[in-house]
Amino acid sequence: MAAHGGPPREGTAAEPEGIGRRRFLGYVVAASTLTVAASLGEGTAASAAVPSVPGPAEIYDLNDMLTHATLPTAGLITIRLDPDGTASFALPRAEVGQGITTSSAMLIAEELDLPLDRIKVTLADARPELLFNQLTGGSNTTISTFTPIRVAAAVARGRLLKAAALELGETVESLTTKTGTILSTATGRSLTYGELAAKAASLATAQVQVTLKDSADFTVIGTPRRRLDALDAVTGRKRFAMDVKVPGALPAMICRPPTINGTVRSVENLAEVRAMPGITDVVTVSTGVAVRGRTFGQCIDAVRALKVTWAPGTAEGKSDATVLDELRRAELPLVVPPLDLLTKAVDERFTFHFASNSALETNCAVADVREDSAEIWASLKSPIVAQEQIALRLGLPPGAVKVHVTEGGGSFGRKLFHDAAAEAAEVSQATGKPVRLMWHRTDDFRQGRVHPMSTSRVRATYALGEVLTYEQRHTSVATDFGHGLGEIITAEAARLPVGDLTFSETIFALTQQSPYHFGVTTQLLAETDKGFNTGSMRNIYSPNVRCAQELVVDELARRMGKDPYRFRRAFLKDDRGRAVLDKVAEVGDWGREMPAGTAQGIALHPEYHGWVAVLAEIDCRPETTGRKIPDAYTGPRVTKVVCAVDVGLAVNPRGLQAQMMGGIMDGIAITLSSSLHLDNGHFLEGSWDNYRYTRQWNTPPELEIVVMPPTTGEPGGAGELAVAGAMAAVACAYGRATGRMPRSFPVNHSEPLGFEPKPTVPPIPASPADGLDRAF
Repeated sequence: MAAHGGPPREGTAAEPEGIGRRRFLGYVVAASTLTVAASLGEGTAASAAVPSVPGPAEIYDLNDMLTHATLPTAGLITIRLDPDGTASFALPRAEVGQGITTSSAMLIAEELDLPLDRIKVTLADARPELLFNQLTGGSNTTISTFTPIRVAAAVARGRLLKAAALELGETVESLTTKTGTILSTATGRSLTYGELAAKAASLATAQVQVTLKDSADFTVIGTPRRRLDALDAVTGRKRFAMDVKVPGALPAMICRPPTINGTVRSVENLAEVRAMPGITDVVTVSTGVAVRGRTFGQCIDAVRALKVTWAPGTAEGKSDATVLDELRRAELPLVVPPLDLLTKAVDERFTFHFASNSALETNCAVADVREDSAEIWASLKSPIVAQEQIALRLGLPPGAVKVHVTEGGGSFGRKLFHDAAAEAAEVSQATGKPVRLMWHRTDDFRQGRVHPMSTSRVRATYALGEVLTYEQRHTSVATDFGHGLGEIITAEAARLPVGDLTFSETIFALTQQSPYHFGVTTQLLAETDKGFNTGSMRNIYSPNVRCAQELVVDELARRMGKDPYRFRRAFLKDDRGRAVLDKVAEVGDWGREMPAGTAQGIALHPEYHGWVAVLAEIDCRPETTGRKIPDAYTGPRVTKVVCAVDVGLAVNPRGLQAQMMGGIMDGIAITLSSSLHLDNGHFLEGSWDNYRYTRQWNTPPELEIVVMPPTTGEPGGAGELAVAGAMAAVACAYGRATGRMPRSFPVNHSEPLGFEPKPTVPPIPASPADGLDRAF
């Protein structure tokens, strides 16, 4: 971290003052073996002609808010050193494939001088005392935990050095640490961390000061490392919610309504279904009719056999066309006139259709509810809210509900909501038995969380080679922020009739920024229609907002006779943005000759203290788009992507590259091929075979991720960064290749479906095995 001066690391000789060394406060916690806590704060130490006023997100963004909210409870995050010489850390976040358990272990390894394979990072159970400090979202984990984890590790190292000095009868200054061992430079004697774990422990909690390593001394942070859980993941040993072994917890599934959020009126054949092979229970719950059986195949048979009369849902009779009409009527007005004697304007409206927020791991949870207690296992990004709201539903005090956070097979915002855990608890309470509840894949697509449909109206005025004004009015189906900031107070406030819009407006203002000097700039949000199950899918509003802006930037450049790359460069506010833009233009050979029907697109996106630029090449020629590949998307093909990313300090560059790759695939999908079609109150897509996410055929054969050298001493957000940049670059490439600016996304949404929609109540399969094959 870049700053001036500070004392030596605890237990080491004084070092010269210089840039990058800061003194922090931490705690040694009373315990039988060495246990240390994180910091509560720092110790005492020391171009364009028409510029735009900085927007709110440029001054203080969502990530700043989330990070500052964690500070009061940072001291409750602890690292424990065990007698076997390993360090244990319960990370109060959710690991859903983004690699934060590895990056957190790297932070500990750096300051503790302990090999990565001797650090055990697990996921913490719900801890209400952490308040806002157990929410996984907004690409905030590494930013908010970067200093606290390092401080705790540095405190541990200092305590070990002091204990070793007493044990060896030497001065702390004569000792050094290396790979879990303390060595005497004077006598050559050594002690392992394990031998000192109990001796370094404290009988009372005490505050200490430490100085963190200078970035120039890093040997772990900033180096590319493989995921610590990679072998378990590829060999099937990694444990997810459905792998948890709870005695008596049998499979359970729910028969859900044919339209979004419909409710049960009556069930015609309860006795008949209860008598089906393997079925132990059939009960009505708040979201449908639950069945519990010995196998999931038997549960599927029972769900399909149920004859339920349903009450209307919250989106009854609605379709893409009716929702689009609502959105257009809810648009906030533009202020600047489109034309006068001196100025011209680019005036456009863009439509973004519903997108599925399903993860590869379908929604699931395990629950064991007793008369006076409950225990839940699920992948949860907001476990405190889950614990508190499930306790309310069960009529139990929050302390009687134990919520265990398991690793998850993807999320992208989906697991901010705990609906599977709440259902599992409700079914377990209703049956009086433990359950392993899993959603049918079709339910995940039709009743699960979706990215809301939206429109973006943009008007930019220009004259004499300058952009004078930029207005953007983004109108969206309401985004559900019922998870709040990770605890029940903000979760409930977000659901209030007025509070929900206020919450959305706040999130929008703290995430959206224009990277360009476009004169007077305004970006405003309006929301409508709360009848859908929406969520903060990866990047929340940013992919749609950025895509609209970058397409308008391309159009401004065309009308002014400028090269799209050089036009962007001339109007950029930030040198970091200019650097990533220059890098992709260089590596991607911007401006090279290409055949008709193919083209390059370029775009950039700033968010969460990070910058990304993306150059994409696309092939829209008829011989490409007309290819017939069974069960595959055969539209325009992205043939090359170059991405340059600057997150300040990349803790694990290899993990950062992986994050960018995933975000690029998301961006390609929502630009070209993947969306949900709403018809008469339900979505037509029923699984991944219908939902045309980026397939192998459309994955760019040329893909290069450039991680920029560190530009700051601290990490920025990375998890969501590439989605918006990739979507915008692909959209711009498509527009240049076809000669037509795309205005509706994905570009194939209005084309024939290409599949026969699954029935809302699927027929019983020929055999249980057939049912399982088609369901999962």
